[in-house]
Amino acid sequence: MTRRIHIGRLAQLSGRSVHTIRWYEARGLIPNVGRDAGGRRVYVDGHVEHLAFLEWLRRTGMSVEDMRAFTALGLQGWRTIPQREERLRDHRRKLERDIAMLQGALQLIDAKLDYFAQWRARKKRPPALLAMPALAEPREAGPTPGS
Repeated sequence: MTRRIHIGRLAQLSGRSVHTIRWYEARGLIPNVGRDAGGRRVYVDGHVEHLAFLEWLRRTGMSVEDMRAFTALGLQGWRTIPQREERLRDHRRKLERDIAMLQGALQLIDAKLDYFAQWRARKKRPPALLAMPALAEPREAGPTPGS
């Protein structure tokens, strides 16, 4: 038997606020929400898992539009599994690129921290950092070197 859950309990189970749940629902991201005799929203256990998944997609940069399209495909059943898999593969590739970029940023920050530590220890400025990772995308004008 499917457990019926009201929005307050769904918020507890999912770790999302009632406001967030309503926001997701208003954007078509939470399908098949029923109503009880009193007109209150009624969710089921699958909504808890779906909300957790949506939250991770959101945190990893998937747009609301893409999450809505993914959710709509899910409503169409097993025949859309190939399309959903492809969307997730595309998103995964994007995440891999983002992670690689962030790893490069961490290396640069670590090098800069080491540079500052040398400067502090020697009481004079060390030679300039030359081994900076190259950026894959063109840079906009930003701070001057050594800042």
